[in-house]
Amino acid sequence: MPRLTSLILHPDAAVRHSLRAHVSQVPFLRVVGEAVCANEAQELLNAIHYGAVFCGVDLQQPEQGLEFAQRLMGRRHRPALVFIASDETHAFAGFELDATDYLIWPCTAQRFSRTIARLRQFCSHFKLAPDPETRWNEKAAPAPAGTAGHGLQADTTAEDDATVQVPLADDEQDGFLDALKQAWDYNSTYRPVEIEKLAITYEGKTLLLPYDEIVFVEAYEDYTYVHTAEQKYLTSYRLKILEGKLKPHRFFRVHRKYLVNLNMVTEIASLPGSSFMLRTAGRTRIELPISRRRIGELKQVLGL
Repeated sequence: MPRLTSLILHPDAAVRHSLRAHVSQVPFLRVVGEAVCANEAQELLNAIHYGAVFCGVDLQQPEQGLEFAQRLMGRRHRPALVFIASDETHAFAGFELDATDYLIWPCTAQRFSRTIARLRQFCSHFKLAPDPETRWNEKAAPAPAGTAGHGLQADTTAEDDATVQVPLADDEQDGFLDALKQAWDYNSTYRPVEIEKLAITYEGKTLLLPYDEIVFVEAYEDYTYVHTAEQKYLTSYRLKILEGKLKPHRFFRVHRKYLVNLNMVTEIASLPGSSFMLRTAGRTRIELPISRRRIGELKQVLGL
């Protein structure tokens, strides 16, 4: 049986290590690459013809496992998809995406063998990349001298008229992974460090205001007031800019004029006329209006 080149996509290093140990024992599976997020996985998928992807459901931003799997559905030769999850919450959604299996990890050897059986069945129908020596279509021009084993493929099908695919041989896959890992390590080393503080200018000095000390942000013409429990600071940020910066840190746009720290919210109350407001923590309780079109999303975020 031909071997399926496999990718492991999961943010947890311990889970990736455990998966690799299990998958490596299966003769028809070959692990070629690991990724911690959807962006890394996509780079690998663009370069290597994968037959199977072991995909974590809960990934790091910007994309979750189910969203990443949905993008895979549009691929011409879609790999087998095995979701790896800590519970069964997303199992139905996973199988709706035509997953080969949905594994609660860790699992028993017996349960893992059922996954392998499903992958074996998938393998019998999967269109594998041609061997390096036969990648040039015989009906097309002959392969140039010296290209044997270099993964070049001429495809004359109509739907690929504008596409040239260059799959990699096994030894080239390993080299590609090493180079890509070095690139990721470089980016990780030299990428600017994000600190959870907002830089603002106050009385001629630059203050670094911790996000968790911000109670809410108020739009003021083309500027904003950043409110803490003790002080308010006029800043040159627009509210839209601060929303993009603070939203991943539990801030929510409750109104066209207000962005609030949800960790500071102590109460949501209804008012006459189908209006709502929220109150925040602190020595001075602050009441902020909630727009009617935002209340539904806010309740969902808060689990109400």
